[in-house]
Amino acid sequence: MYQRQTSQIVISALDAQAAVVLLGPRQVGKTTLALEIAEQRPSVYLDLERDADRQILTEPDLYLDEQVGKLVILDEVQQMPNLFKNLRGQIDMRRRKGSRTGQFLLLGSASNVLLHQSAESLAGRVRYIEMPPLLLDEVGEDRLNDLWLRGGFPDSFQADSDRSSMTWREDFLRTYLERDIPSLGPRIPATTLRRFWTMLAHAQGGLLNASALAEGLGVSGQTVGRYLDLLVDLMLVRRLQPWHENVGKRLVKSPKVFVRDSGLVHALLGLGSQESLLGHPVVGGSWEGFCIETLIAAAPTGTEPFFYRTTAGAELDLVLRLPGDDIWAIEIKRTTAPKVSRGFHLAVDDIKADRKMLVYAGDREVPAGDDLRAVPLAAAVGQLRKP
Repeated sequence: MYQRQTSQIVISALDAQAAVVLLGPRQVGKTTLALEIAEQRPSVYLDLERDADRQILTEPDLYLDEQVGKLVILDEVQQMPNLFKNLRGQIDMRRRKGSRTGQFLLLGSASNVLLHQSAESLAGRVRYIEMPPLLLDEVGEDRLNDLWLRGGFPDSFQADSDRSSMTWREDFLRTYLERDIPSLGPRIPATTLRRFWTMLAHAQGGLLNASALAEGLGVSGQTVGRYLDLLVDLMLVRRLQPWHENVGKRLVKSPKVFVRDSGLVHALLGLGSQESLLGHPVVGGSWEGFCIETLIAAAPTGTEPFFYRTTAGAELDLVLRLPGDDIWAIEIKRTTAPKVSRGFHLAVDDIKADRKMLVYAGDREVPAGDDLRAVPLAAAVGQLRKP
């Protein structure tokens, strides 16, 4: 068992807010975390994918009235969308009786569905927290290469061998394609969506080219947009938006697209070992995506991520606007001899970055010229974690 960074965030949120919605893809560890919290305070747990637990909530107010004073944990809450209006009434009733915090912990694996349902019913009563897969500072920097290859889903990362890990990820992909996505309503052939997901993995970290994807799949650009929206809503793909402030330059306006978990990238491409990964053309994009997800997860709550690119060639792999408007400019290199191009320095000047950083694949800090130091990923995470 690893101590998850998200655990303390959720506990603090429950101590300050009536309800907390914990979002994340399936198998990321939400239920395990929730049950650990349940051991620390009076709680009840219902899994709304189980018919028996849904039956308990046939008359939700009757049941929930009996649970006043307990933390009610509802897993896969998007399975009962009509429940949200009852939760609003329950929260307001408990507030009137003096119980203002720590009432409900709602777990869900479909962000847009959940946010739409709860935004109207629970406005002002809920905090949203996204739980990422296992992070580098949770497993230790000595496991960096394992985490990069296998990804951060706990069962994949902790598998007995690379082969077992790959088998788990293949089963995970198949379950999403054949069961989870159809349960949300979209009628998309599993083979088509698998091809689309694989195409995104091949282009890991590239600019979104909807017309090329549409041509490759034999569908319309609008359909490609719908497929992408679905995977983004399921928190399996990230659409990294370009820096949008006016800097007096012609900016690239297409988003970059990443499969968020590096282990899923490698499973989609059939890369089951470190050797096969290092010999594949996706190695640079995979490392960049792995670092970007790690750094975004380590950044303070409220941080906005972007990338920056001009048509003239100035470029930054990641721009983080931290709370308080500090701007971090980050370049990512899969190399042990790091250096940056002139375009990096131009971009830093364009966005008026407060801090610049080069993250590379080495294990110690080294100078990279012009008042810039190259740092290992673990050190970059440590700097973002500092208050």
